[in-house]
Amino acid sequence: MTSMTATSVANAPAQRPAPVSLSQAFWFWLKLGFISFGGPAGQIAIMHNELVERRRWISEKRFLHALNYCMVLPGPEAQQLATYIGWLMHRSWGGLVAGGLFVLPSLFILITLSWIYMAYGQLPIVAGIFYGIKPAVTAVVLHAAWRIGSRALRNGWLWGIAALAFVGIFVLRLPFPVIVLGAAIMGALGGRFKPAAFAVGGRHGTGAKAFGPALIDDDTPTPAHARFSRVRLVRLLLVALALWAGAMGVMGLLWGWQGTLSQMGWFFTKAALLTFGGAYAVLPYVYQGAVEHYQWLSATQMIDGLALGETTPGPLIMVVAYVGFVGGWLGQVLGPNAPFLGGALAATVVTFFTFLPSFVLILAGGPVIETTHGNLAFTAPLTAITAAVVGVILNLALFFAWHVWWPQGFSGAFDPVACAITVAAVLALFRFKVGVMTLIAVCAMAGLASRMVLP
Repeated sequence: MTSMTATSVANAPAQRPAPVSLSQAFWFWLKLGFISFGGPAGQIAIMHNELVERRRWISEKRFLHALNYCMVLPGPEAQQLATYIGWLMHRSWGGLVAGGLFVLPSLFILITLSWIYMAYGQLPIVAGIFYGIKPAVTAVVLHAAWRIGSRALRNGWLWGIAALAFVGIFVLRLPFPVIVLGAAIMGALGGRFKPAAFAVGGRHGTGAKAFGPALIDDDTPTPAHARFSRVRLVRLLLVALALWAGAMGVMGLLWGWQGTLSQMGWFFTKAALLTFGGAYAVLPYVYQGAVEHYQWLSATQMIDGLALGETTPGPLIMVVAYVGFVGGWLGQVLGPNAPFLGGALAATVVTFFTFLPSFVLILAGGPVIETTHGNLAFTAPLTAITAAVVGVILNLALFFAWHVWWPQGFSGAFDPVACAITVAAVLALFRFKVGVMTLIAVCAMAGLASRMVLP
């Protein structure tokens, strides 16, 4: 280990990289938006490779510090990490460019795929592909529950919170916000009376590797724009509030408060503030609202949307753009003669309200919340919420399995082919460590082949 470290230090570049302009950074962030596959873990790995190892825009230690901060916020941590680094390098405009380009390519791709799904989804070839993808998605969600659980459930107290969350949403059908609030209260109490059980573990490690001097290095002073300023905080909050209220006001005037777009704006604002634990954690809440309450789409369409989200770059939470598109298409928000434009508008509205809080938390709240990092009173409730998320995601996996294996409900026929594809996908993920994209592609082909062969 010592010799390897010495070698890495010896081979590390001695010169600090040349300063990077906002226009130069723009092209990198745009590229990242098109290649950010693999979920948050894969996206963070890509950013680490590009920004820490190859380009040396930021040091290992500063990168991990930013990541740890983003992990305790609601919202997609990979997109927030990009926003954070862009903001640190090039002020607010840098954050907006980095975070925006992380999302926009995915939005355009999902609008296109959603249109194909709505317009041509009944074609045998399209239906066959989705038939195979849905069991793969079931396996992916189950694997996510295991992956998060193995990291978060470190003791019996956290296992108990996960079990209570599962019972709450699966048996008692409690709303997701109630489960989050209950977990936060238990975490706050646990942090006070059982602090060791609720202390945050070092998930990302603390050791730094030598990749040479970075533009933002370990000893680089915090830039002036990243230091706390009450005036700057108030100004940013007012701008964000004006953007939110302005968009809601326009939709209310044009379509009324009870209109589909207005209700989408309000609902996804709430959803954005409840995404502790990543996209899989908030999907049950999105399902409860979009499918059961507002009935913007069906349960089957929701599963198909998650399948599309798994195959596109960008944050997985971008599945909400699909939800918006389908809701806008079926709800005819721009009239019966413009289903595509109505769907595209709804997808854009949903994306705006979902990601606006993420930008606010980084640009306005960063200097404030960062000071609480490592404070048990702040992190213990988040630890408990993460534990509850495991139970919620397990419920989501069972929900998907139910709809995939019994497409017409328990009163209908069992689908052995879909069950077999699911079991094979679970084995591929857990036993053979197959990548998600490879798994989805193989399952899609299996689904298409089964539909062509079987009646």
